Amino acid sequence: MSRHALWWLATLPLLPIALPLAVHTRRTALRLPVAQGEPCGLAAADRPGEPLRLLLIGESTVAGVGVRGFDQALASCLAAALAERLGRPVQWRACGENGITARQACERLLPQALAEPADLVLLVFGVNDTTHLTPARRWHQALVEMAEAFRAQGCHVAFSAVPPLRHFTALPWLLRQLMGWRASLLDRELQALAQRSGALHCALDLPFEARYLAEDGYHPSALGYRVWGEGLAGRLSPLLQRPS
Repeated sequence: MSRHALWWLATLPLLPIALPLAVHTRRTALRLPVAQGEPCGLAAADRPGEPLRLLLIGESTVAGVGVRGFDQALASCLAAALAERLGRPVQWRACGENGITARQACERLLPQALAEPADLVLLVFGVNDTTHLTPARRWHQALVEMAEAFRAQGCHVAFSAVPPLRHFTALPWLLRQLMGWRASLLDRELQALAQRSGALHCALDLPFEARYLAEDGYHPSALGYRVWGEGLAGRLSPLLQRPS
């Protein structure tokens, strides 16, 4: 029996409790807006060299939910951390949408993301596919489609790990356990996909304490995005320093 089948076997008897909890949580959860400002910029403009072109494509964290502006969001934080490690400017773009799944991103975000060239692309998906109960095969196919499209343009491709929903304090305890388990299953598949495709899987090194989370208990705070970006830069910079 597959791990996903085991998840369903454990979850089905709990649905009479879990579904009303999910409906109530959706209705009462604090909804924060996406970040303000232009979803692009240049980090370390004073450094010498050709800018590295960085693209992030993904869900609400790429859209900067949880912070005031894109200057505090994940793409900007990652760009600044990469510029510091690589000693060169980093030109960044954030192509994100709140609530989007990987399959929806293929249809709505991928065409605009491919319109401008990039050197490094980070795919940030998983929370919505976890909570929307996206079938694993559909999740896998959408990510393969995006990764192959970017690699066909000569980009380095990396995946950010599926966040551990068991730490999301906005969710009631039962939903944290069920969604956390499912998120770990999707992330296991993401790791296998990255290994097969030669892409990089970047673990999420973020302490899930109150100060690292926005007031909704669901998205990172400004500090959370900065720490996440620094962790990603530590994993991505060796990839960019290898001889091509």
